[in-house]
Amino acid sequence: MSFNPEKMINKTVSSMPPSGIRRFFDVAAEMEDCISLGVGEPDFVTPWHIRDEGIYSLEKGHTHYTSNSGLKELRVEICNYMKRRFSLNYNPDDQVVVTVGGSEAIDLFIRSIVEPGDEILVCEPSFVCYKPIVSLAGGIPVVIETKAENDFRLTPEELKSAITDRTRAVVLPFPNNPTGAVMTKEDLEGIADVLRGTDIMVLSDEIYAELTYGDKRHVSIAEIDGMYERTVVVSGFSKAYAMTGWRLGYAVGHPALIKAMTKVHQYAIMSAPTTAQYAAIEALKNGDSDIETMRDEYNYRRQVIVAGFNKLGLSCFEPKGAFYCFPCIKSTGMDSNTFCENLLYSKRLAVVPGTAFGESGEGFIRCSYAYSIKNINEALSRTEAFLKEIKR
Repeated sequence: MSFNPEKMINKTVSSMPPSGIRRFFDVAAEMEDCISLGVGEPDFVTPWHIRDEGIYSLEKGHTHYTSNSGLKELRVEICNYMKRRFSLNYNPDDQVVVTVGGSEAIDLFIRSIVEPGDEILVCEPSFVCYKPIVSLAGGIPVVIETKAENDFRLTPEELKSAITDRTRAVVLPFPNNPTGAVMTKEDLEGIADVLRGTDIMVLSDEIYAELTYGDKRHVSIAEIDGMYERTVVVSGFSKAYAMTGWRLGYAVGHPALIKAMTKVHQYAIMSAPTTAQYAAIEALKNGDSDIETMRDEYNYRRQVIVAGFNKLGLSCFEPKGAFYCFPCIKSTGMDSNTFCENLLYSKRLAVVPGTAFGESGEGFIRCSYAYSIKNINEALSRTEAFLKEIKR
């Protein structure tokens, strides 16, 4: 009898579907003259002064491991940033861990707190990693479906109805990928009212915190009374500083939680990339103007693409954060997956079905506006042509 490796694969891994984002991106990458609005990656190059600092660190021979928690200077700058940006005080010695992207920080938090059978509440639509990570840790992801009529914000009533005696934590992914939804201070105070008096923790994924639009800037739930000690804030450098390929993120929180996360990190990873850490120090010290420049451009693109979809009859609520819009395609009579496949093969335009981010995304598509205005306008033209064809 021959050996069959497939029988040895973990059942949870075997049953895990591949990312719905990557599936369309991979097809688009092989298709000539295809425009993609599918991947959530800035089209900006990392600002030169940040790249230069990474290069300089190599020239100086900084090619060794750092502390498991990350370079002390970087942890200090992360704490300085959290203080000036959100008025949150963290100690660089025991309240920060530097990770390989924000995704690792999410994984560390979940693995550090979940016991088999624990429930983790996950708002959807949301980024694809939360539920699989919970399942891999032996936990049970419990979905809370946010609704278009609430601008995809989590309401206190929705949260309260999902809590059981097995609830361990709630994931707050705001500003949100894929919807662009944000939670205001008033919204977060309502969530805090539900959580006070419980032992439920909060994982606040704030990777898009610097990319918010309008008069109100992002507020962290850790700023709300009673939420600081129960909240781990996850962020990073990929989105705000256009540093996706540098693979660097971080988590801040209570010393006990960060100690546990660092323990998992030191066995699984050792330390984050050294070169990226030196570059990140420069980003935090001198990168505020870069953020403003990129955010202004995203804001312009946001206005163009949202107005464009609404003009085409694909209702699109105004996203207030991140760099995605989430137009509704229900008027076409197609489901999300069929719409995206037909659009891709008919007009060589790649977008992502809303169902890639949870079942509640059915009837929607995600379009990233982290692409040039030329590509956005061409994408809208191709969408218009597609809609005219299917109406015949």
